[in-house]
This record gives sequence, structure tokens and C-alpha cells, in this order.
Amino acid sequence: MKTNFHIIILLFSVLFIVNSSLLGQWVQTNGPCNGGVMSLAVCGTNLFAGTFSGVFRSANNGTSWTRVNTGLTDTWVYSLAVKGTNLFAGTSGYGGVFLSTNSGTSWTQVNAGLPNTTVRCLAVSGTNLFAGTDGNGVFLSTNNGTSWTQVITGLASAYVRSFAVRGANLYAGTDGGIFLSVNNGTSWIPVNTGLTSSYVTSLAVKDTNLFASVGGGVFLSTNNGTIWTPVNTGMTNYVTSLVASGTNLFAGTTGGVFLSTNNGASWTPANTGMTNYVTALAVSGTNLFAGSDGIYLSTNNGSSWAPVSTGLATTSVFSLAVSGTNLFAGTYRDGVFLSTNNGTRWTSASSGMTTNSIQSLATSGTNIFAGTEGGGVYRSTNNGTNWTQVLGLTTSYVKSLTISGTNVFAGTYGGGVFLSTNNGTSWIQVNTGLTNSPVFSLAAIGTNVFAGTYGDGVFLSTNNGTSWTQVNTGLMFPSVLSLASSGTNLFAGTVGGAFLFTNHDPSWTQVNTGLTNSYVRCLAVSGTNLFAGIEGGGVFLSTNNGTNWLQVNKGLTNSDVRSLAVSGTNLFAGTYGSGVWRRPLSEMITSVELTSNGQLSHFTLEQNYPNPFNPTTTIRFQIPTDGFVSLSVCNLLGQEIATLVKEVREAGTYSEMFDAAHLASGVYMYKLTSRGLTTSKKLILVK
Repeated sequence: MKTNFHIIILLFSVLFIVNSSLLGQWVQTNGPCNGGVMSLAVCGTNLFAGTFSGVFRSANNGTSWTRVNTGLTDTWVYSLAVKGTNLFAGTSGYGGVFLSTNSGTSWTQVNAGLPNTTVRCLAVSGTNLFAGTDGNGVFLSTNNGTSWTQVITGLASAYVRSFAVRGANLYAGTDGGIFLSVNNGTSWIPVNTGLTSSYVTSLAVKDTNLFASVGGGVFLSTNNGTIWTPVNTGMTNYVTSLVASGTNLFAGTTGGVFLSTNNGASWTPANTGMTNYVTALAVSGTNLFAGSDGIYLSTNNGSSWAPVSTGLATTSVFSLAVSGTNLFAGTYRDGVFLSTNNGTRWTSASSGMTTNSIQSLATSGTNIFAGTEGGGVYRSTNNGTNWTQVLGLTTSYVKSLTISGTNVFAGTYGGGVFLSTNNGTSWIQVNTGLTNSPVFSLAAIGTNVFAGTYGDGVFLSTNNGTSWTQVNTGLMFPSVLSLASSGTNLFAGTVGGAFLFTNHDPSWTQVNTGLTNSYVRCLAVSGTNLFAGIEGGGVFLSTNNGTNWLQVNKGLTNSDVRSLAVSGTNLFAGTYGSGVWRRPLSEMITSVELTSNGQLSHFTLEQNYPNPFNPTTTIRFQIPTDGFVSLSVCNLLGQEIATLVKEVREAGTYSEMFDAAHLASGVYMYKLTSRGLTTSKKLILVK
């Protein structure tokens, strides 16, 4: 019975600690990933992914990822290759090839002799390293990239997409067919007989067989490329990548993964859990990885897949919008993404768009509007499944959107404000009284519409944009990046901090106390709570209309916040370069219980939970002001046996875990001290 009690206590302790860790800080959602997982490589126990945001490393089969970009000056990584303990990354025309000798921790550019060109593929053959480029053919390095030599004799195409190595044979897949070199690239001969297309996307070797994805299908050669035969029975999608694993051959396609167990004679879909556009495949032991809109793992030869993209958020999210339980993310260069489960999984939702730079999003009933850079406004009536461009705007750069009743307003870069009264079917320019400054933000309070400009402050229209009046009294910084309304209050985020505008006092008041950075990119409102996203400063919360702000950044490793949105019980933050992050509203709001003078109201030390415990427990405390904090555990003689906190902390509520595995059963004391205040409680360890 005593053993059962211990087990129950331990289970409750573990569950509580896990839940507290999830609720007590920001958590990076599983994206959005930009579909830019362009390459995968295995080096020892590490898995590497080359993306449009650099290289990511996972040491636990994709369970979590860490960006490893130090020294990588070009983050568009098209190819990866492993040579012993060396890892090579082929990048775009700005970077060429980079070398890491410490599993990606740091990188060095190794480009001597290599022109400024995109390196689409890399291959290792013995002591040789080969680079396939866009427009300059193949290059050879015999000294780990220290120097390169062009090797293109007989290579009729300068655009090299893939390599394969089989013994002394090196194959190059190009835009002009397949070429073979038997002398380390010194000379090449075409080996294309039987191919129906010259566009080769990938190559793979399996035993004595050579496979190529050509013109969308798969071809097989059993004689070193002398003759090719199509092997496409059952293949229904365009093939982008190939990899062999034991007796299996896998094909990454525009509609997921296909499997052949008979050297391509027939193919079957291996797509359960993943039907996405696959750009890369890799095998590590019994694990199969697919690069797509993230990374997916199969441990059963493709029978089922699970997303493994935590930490692999590679996108810059400039806008967020909520429609029911759907969360939309507008990204820079990668279109719109949709999550129906609070960011656990993201899917691309940009069909019909001709531009991928999304500057703003807004929802109205079943309509979702996207303001873009270069494409004007798009509308979706089916949760982003399809988008239609809505015409009538005389400028294509739409920086901001807002909804006011049945009216949709669009703020543009150079064209002022446009109004649609029919859900975007047609637009009219409404600019009387408005300057030519870019309209970075829009907000509506009742029948009042406000336009925040970059350079000329804020303008107000009380007649649906027919005319505008400048309302800048007290606004010390006229470059307005964001606007948000809360009741009758209007808040402006500027390059110089936050400002408040009220109806009863139609002038602006600076509300910056507590803000450590003045570049307020975005604002969001939840009830009486106001959140500010700061470029380089993370997220701040005010519960008193901006009179005081408190930084709420615990766990947020990317502080460059570009967008905010409240969805259900969570606040979401879109960052520059690491996707969307999530944090429960309740945890932040209850941590900032303020008195009338703007100070936290309590100095509190809560009872540890669970209590009794074995061997871990959580201690929660609250401090009312910033200052030095000490949280320690003592025995009943007053001797300190553990120090949990000994540092300066901001005002707020905190949770600390105490592990007593090394202590004997008994009663102990834990004590909190800050700014001259001390309080203590007992805890009971039962083993």
C-alpha cells in the first residue's frame, strides 16, 4: 500500500511538472515551415535539414530541432553532404559551399575557385567532393573545399540537379539528361538512351541498379546508364526525389511518398499521415525521413508518418488572423498557412495566389482577406483552400487591412486607402485629406476608421473614408507601425513606443513605462489586456491600458515579434525567422495582478505541489517588484541544502522544480527572500 502511495505521488508530480512547463512559458508551434526543406543528411547520430532559413540539427530522430547557422552567411541551403566528420552545405549564389567540422555548430565558407553560383547538389566519392551548380556545371575539390576546379569536359548541360555514386562511376543528373564520369569528373559522356525527357531531378543507387526521376517519372538502368527503362506502374504523381533502403525504393512526389519493393516494377502510395509535396528523403537506420512543409518520420517503411518539426519553424510571419477555430499565418515569401489545432500542424493554404509575400490578413464571417506585396488583395471563402484575386485596386502592395461592419478597408504602400462594400468584389480609392505616406496599419472603433501611416502619423475618418483628418496631437513619433482598439481606446505602436488615444481626450499620450524597446511592431487585445510585440524585445503585457508594461518572454528564444493574435485561450506570436509561438493567456494574465499604482499586488510563496512528494515537487512564488530573489531549501536546523534561485528577477509569478533524489525522507523548509521580505513553508519528502 505504501509503495502504491509513492507511485501515485510520483505520477502526480510528473504530470504537474510537465503541465506547468507547458503552461508556464512560450512554446514554439510546429511551423509554419515554408516547404523549404530542400535537403536532408545523416551524420553519425545527427540528422541535418537544409532549409531556406539555414541548417537545422536533430540529435533525437527529429523529435526536436535546433538551428545551427553560426558562420553561415547564406541561409538558402539547397544541398548537404557528409564526408567523414565533415559536413558540407551547398547554398545559393550568395554563399556557395560551407564546411562544418563540428556537427554544424559553426561554419566556414570554402569557395576558392568556385564562382558565385547556386550549388544544387553535393556528392562524395572517396577523397573527392563534387558540387553541381546552376549554370557552371560540376566542380571538384580534393581538399575538403579549400579549393575547387571546374570539371565539365563533355558535360553538355551547365545546370546540375543531382548526383549518384556507384563504385568508380559518378553520375550527374542535369537539365540536359544524365552524364557519366569514370575518372572523377575529368571527362563526361551522356548516358540517355531510353529517357523520354532530359530534365533529371534525382538519382539513386540500389545494388546494381541505377534509378532516375526524369520528367516526372522513374527510370531504371541495370547497365550503368547505357539503357534506361520506364518503371512507373502505379505512380500517380510527379517524382522529385529518390532514396533506397534495403530492399525498398522510395520516391518523394508532389503528393507524398511512394514505395516499390521490386525495383520500380510497381509502386504503391505510402502516404498515411502525409500527402504533401516531398522535396527530400533520407534514411537513418530503420527511420525514413521526408522533407516537405516540415519534416515527417516513418518507422515502418512508409506505412504511416508523423510530423517531427518541433523547432524547425523557418518562416517569417508578418500577419496572423483567426476565423473560428482556424488560425492563419501570413508569411514573408512563403504564402499563407493554416492550423486547425493551435499550431500542432500547419498546412500551406495559398492555392490561387501568384505572390507569396503576405503583409496582412483580416477575416469577416466566412471571408478571409490577404493583403500582399505585389498581388493586391486576395479573398478566400473556404478557409484558404482557394484564393481569388479581387481587382480594382490601383496599387499591388497592400500593407494593412481592417473590417468595419460590412466594409473592408485596405491600406497600401503609395496608394492610400481603398474601400470595398461588397466583400472585395470592387474597390474605390478613399483618400481625401490623406497624405501619400504608406498606410502601415488600420483600425476601426464603431463608425470611426483610423489609418496609421509611416511618416505622417494617424488619420481619422468618420464617414467610411470619404474624408480624413490628421489626429496627431501628442504623437511624438509619426511613423506608426500598428494600431489596435480596446473599447473606446485606440493604441498606436510606433518606432518610439506605444501611445493611447481616447474619445474623451482626442490627443495622444505616450504609454511606455516598462517597455525596454520602443519599436512596437504589433498589438493585440484580449478583454482588458493589451499585448505588444516588439522588434527585438519580444512580448509585453499591460493590464491597465498601457500605464505599465511587463515583459512576458519566458521561453521565447526569438524576440523579433512581427505579429500577434488571440485565439481561444492562447496568444500567438509570429516571429521573424522562427515561425509562430504559443502561450496560454491565463498564465500571463494571472502573473500580472496589479494594484491601482501599477505594481504587482502580492509577495507570495505557495505550498509546494505535490506535498508529500518523491522525489520532485514544484514551488510557485510571486514577487511584486523587480529585484534580487533567493529561493532555498533548508533542513530543520536551518542549514541550506539546495539553492533554487539566486538572481535578479522581474516582477511576476514563477515556478521552480525541486529534485530531492539525493536526500533522505523527512521534513524540510523552503524560504523565499526578496527586497527585505522573507517567507517560508514546510515540505515533506516521503521515499
